[in-house]
Amino acid sequence: MKAPSTPMASLAPQASLQAMVPQRPTRMRVSLAFVKDRVNVWLRFGQPATEILLDRWRRVAMFTPGAICCRVKWIGNDYGTALWQLMVMQAPTPFEDAQRIAGVLPGARILLHASGEAQVKEVLGAVDAIEALGINPCATATTYWCTVGNRLAARQPLPAYTAERHAAHLARKGLQ
Repeated sequence: MKAPSTPMASLAPQASLQAMVPQRPTRMRVSLAFVKDRVNVWLRFGQPATEILLDRWRRVAMFTPGAICCRVKWIGNDYGTALWQLMVMQAPTPFEDAQRIAGVLPGARILLHASGEAQVKEVLGAVDAIEALGINPCATATTYWCTVGNRLAARQPLPAYTAERHAAHLARKGLQ
């Protein structure tokens, strides 16, 4: 019997793992809008890497992987407020799963979701309290935002974010 004419070494090189995985955008795109008395979608906190102005009503904020931001959405109609929504999101890394969110591409890791005027105002109060401590809400522990979301869902009082909790978060982050 004759040996195959092409040994394994001469086969075309296999594509790398990265080439086989479909590429996802490296930045999270958050759509923002403002139409007087109808739509107001804005960032409460977060430092976008870049912002793109689409027209006088719309813009897009771009975040690097791992960045945290808070988007607030208010929609009104002829009879008043139709929707209040707040989300604290973390931009995914290229190989990390992301939840699909309208207006956020390719998606994000949702740390906190609040719906309704009362919940949104309660979370905005917590953000104000964090800023009053001199702490950037983007630097707050992600576990805190998840805990706030769980407390909202259970209709329990929101935990305070203290300077001690923040120092523990920074120490833990330094060890990783």
